[in-house]
Amino acid sequence: MNATRHVISLVVLGSLAGCGAPHQPSDVSTAATTPLAGTIAIDGSNTVLPVSQMIVDAFTRENPQVHVSLAGSGSVAGFKKFCAGELDISDASRPIDKSEMDACAAKDIQFIELPLGFDALTVVVNAKNSSVDCLTTTELKKLWEPDAQGKVASWNQVRAGLPARPVPLFGPGSESGTFDYFTLAVIGTSGKSRTDYTQSSDDNVIVRGVANDPNALGYFGYAYYAAHKDTLKAVSIDAGKGCVAPGADTVLNNTYQPLSRPLFIYVKKASTERPEVRALVRAYTDPAMTQTVRKVGYIPLPLATTLRVGQRFEDGTTGSVFGGSGAVLGITAAAFKDDDKIKNALVQ
Repeated sequence: MNATRHVISLVVLGSLAGCGAPHQPSDVSTAATTPLAGTIAIDGSNTVLPVSQMIVDAFTRENPQVHVSLAGSGSVAGFKKFCAGELDISDASRPIDKSEMDACAAKDIQFIELPLGFDALTVVVNAKNSSVDCLTTTELKKLWEPDAQGKVASWNQVRAGLPARPVPLFGPGSESGTFDYFTLAVIGTSGKSRTDYTQSSDDNVIVRGVANDPNALGYFGYAYYAAHKDTLKAVSIDAGKGCVAPGADTVLNNTYQPLSRPLFIYVKKASTERPEVRALVRAYTDPAMTQTVRKVGYIPLPLATTLRVGQRFEDGTTGSVFGGSGAVLGITAAAFKDDDKIKNALVQ
């Protein structure tokens, strides 16, 4: 997949909701005449999991008769279950791709695509590593590309002058949207990577792996770094314009490239006929949810965009504005004003 095709902006995600009146947050409290009850199934991105966990915890405290099964088996694994009809909501760290859309269509599953915010996908080393503060995208490619397998095994092979010490690698596997995005951004082809590293769909396993080895390196969503700053160090990324650290400011000013990315939930349209599902999704799209996104370490959508996303849900607008492109690179200041302009940009 050609990385130059994949450009998205803050305004793009605002336009996902299309036109229409601003979303008016709905009352999803237990003050309703009939208490909500039922079972809701959510799985997918481990990156999005901390956001979903906070929202679900608050929701079930207010609605104790609703049982929510929540897992984080990875975006790819989540879409597979979602398009097999096993889930009501699929968390995702990348847009749905064409093969996944086709699988949903084969089961007559319509979905509503709702962006939640942005992530600065973060490369980390052990907090005790005093040698590595910044890596170029070329150095990351040298370390992670398929040709590195069995060959690039020490830091001095990544860059002359770095210590001649082993570099144990930790990262997500092929069931992960983070894996899809990182390999596209760093190697140039989604899904292509060396495989001789410790793989896990649980980002906490990656956290522990890097935290327990002073020479290790790994990557995952920024929230997992933010929760473990005492044992991990974020590596700045140089894509040709100098070293840039991950964070809200560098995502919003478009300098943290190419590792900025949007985060989503996908909602099964048929499930929204159930009041408990409607109420939970409204908790995701309520403007107050932006504080949850910020609290776990991600970058919230602008308020106006959050309102339009809520309206997209209320309108029941189905399909993906990304047209099955899958992993989408970059966040720029380009101001796409409608869905047609987004789609045209993605196919150029």
